[in-house]
Amino acid sequence: MNQALNKSTSQSATRGSPKLEKEKVRLSLDISRELNDLLEQLAARTGGTKSDVLRKAIALMEVAIDGKRRGLKLGLADKDQQLTTEIVGL
Repeated sequence: MNQALNKSTSQSATRGSPKLEKEKVRLSLDISRELNDLLEQLAARTGGTKSDVLRKAIALMEVAIDGKRRGLKLGLADKDQQLTTEIVGL
């Protein structure tokens, strides 16, 4: 499962990425103070920026939507590839 997610995430993240890097758009976003704090914590924990966190979240959402369309489930698997947590509502 982990390999499949990594592969799908890589494919989504790289699909058209040279064009995305050249044609950046500045985005203004209003969020709550709590959500901003969480975004800052995630950026610190991953060693990236808040923009990096948002880009990865969007790539993960794309994978989830595509998988759902294909009848797949999104979840967390243990080291033996057994689904331990199914993520619903995306």
